[in-house]
Amino acid sequence: MKPLYRLFYVLVLSLSLTACIGTAVGLVVDTAIEVVKIPFKVGAAVVDVVGGDDDDDD
Repeated sequence: MKPLYRLFYVLVLSLSLTACIGTAVGLVVDTAIEVVKIPFKVGAAVVDVVGGDDDDDD
């Protein structure tokens, strides 16, 4: 009978933590996406600075 109670407690605990784990995984994924975006933003800024202004002063 004791293993049945343990199984029940583990099942209840795992179901109650599902939302918490989902939130943590979502946060990790969002952070990873932002980290991947940074080099592209920096690269675009460098190209803008090096390229200069293309406006002609008439």
